[in-house]
Amino acid sequence: MAKSALFAVRNNEPCPQCGAELVIRSGKHGPFLGCSHYPECDYVRPLKSQADGHIVKVLEGQLCPLCGAAMVLRQGRFGMFIGCSQYPECEHTELIDKPDETAITCPQCQSGHLVQRRSRYGKTFYSCDRYPDCQFVINFKPVAGECAVCHYPLLIEKKTAQGVKRFCASKQCGKPVTAEQTREE
Repeated sequence: MAKSALFAVRNNEPCPQCGAELVIRSGKHGPFLGCSHYPECDYVRPLKSQADGHIVKVLEGQLCPLCGAAMVLRQGRFGMFIGCSQYPECEHTELIDKPDETAITCPQCQSGHLVQRRSRYGKTFYSCDRYPDCQFVINFKPVAGECAVCHYPLLIEKKTAQGVKRFCASKQCGKPVTAEQTREE
């Protein structure tokens, strides 16, 4: 039995075994159709892609914001994503899991905001939404505030043996910050 991956896209097709809706899932061998009532119903079927080898399903009711064509679910080398059906004329793509944007301004460029992202190995990190123009990256959760020691405009939260503690995000400082020292913006 193939394990289901991180997401499921509705398919509006009934399961031949139990009648529940089938959903498109991604497994280690690529996309497949599976019953939405898994594990009660274990029906799965390989999903055959269309002629170009990349389109998995046309998404009804979703239009490309650039050209107005239908959006499609595609299988790429880094997994599933949503793209315009008029590719390569229109290269608009969207992530299935959009990154969570924080309200924290990037301390390096001062114009972007920090967004949560995942590495190809599944590790969470935070970077500027203006990448590649700004290449600011941190590996810990950012917290709005200013370091009382060096006045760097960003703090980070780290889990330690004593619990969650805040530190200065500056690589030169990196000192722990107490609640009394934190100056919220």
